[in-house]
Amino acid sequence: MSETVNLLQTFKFTVTLTRTSAGSTDRFIGDGAFSECSGLQLEADIREYLEGGRNDGVVRRVGRVKLVPIVLKRGMFSPGPRDNADTALWDWLTAMVSGAGVRRYNGEIVLHDPAKTRAHATWTFERGLPMKVVGPTLNARTGDIAIEELHIAHEGLRLKGGS
Repeated sequence: MSETVNLLQTFKFTVTLTRTSAGSTDRFIGDGAFSECSGLQLEADIREYLEGGRNDGVVRRVGRVKLVPIVLKRGMFSPGPRDNADTALWDWLTAMVSGAGVRRYNGEIVLHDPAKTRAHATWTFERGLPMKVVGPTLNARTGDIAIEELHIAHEGLRLKGGS
């Protein structure tokens, strides 16, 4: 008797960034406004030790985990046809660099089923800081949508199963 295995599709996901300050439940940039997400990975640093007299192998020990920045991409938008572009991503980084205070955000990235009735997997990261914001590539010969991206350095990434 064989079991059916379903492969998960990656096109239906939401991203939520929540302020880490005590008692605050402020949301930042809204939920699910991103078209692409990468950096959901951990990499263990494996150390090799050579033992005297053991010529047929090495001893390997676990070192620290390397955390890769989360990269979120979205189309640039303005709230209305006569409004300016939304600057929330840029404001987060420039406020930190200008000394206006460091705002850290915890993040949750949820992979949903196609009907968005069930969460298959949830990644959470802690104490995120903006490390890079990239504006769109402008080209008068194409009609491409302006894409901006945000790179977030964090202090821990966890994966939990669906609900």
